[in-house]
Amino acid sequence: QVQVVESGGGSAQAGGSLTLTCTTSRYISYMAWFRQAPGKGREEIAGADHLGNTAYAESVKGRFSISKDNAKHTLVLEMNSLKPEDTAIYYCAAAAHGLRRVSLRQEDYAYWGHGIQVTVSS
Repeated sequence: QVQVVESGGGSAQAGGSLTLTCTTSRYISYMAWFRQAPGKGREEIAGADHLGNTAYAESVKGRFSISKDNAKHTLVLEMNSLKPEDTAIYYCAAAAHGLRRVSLRQEDYAYWGHGIQVTVSS
């Protein structure tokens, strides 16, 4: 079993920035961030692998940046130019095995954190 823990959430004004960090209990090759807004389903944000490859959802491309530190077992999501519609619970996910490429599909991730709240006010 792998423990996945998110940190760094909170509140920001529109146009501001926040940084989320995800830490796993052991090395994981493929990880990703997802989010769930009130009344909506969980959606993909961004993913990264151990080689530095990344993938982003269109809704955050150009505003969010994901990075993975293999030695520290962390996945960092830097969120800039925040919008009120970015308000959601953010979840970090880790794959149980190797993937062919960076994935933004929820079903590819077996281990999930409890989620962390991000609130953006206008």
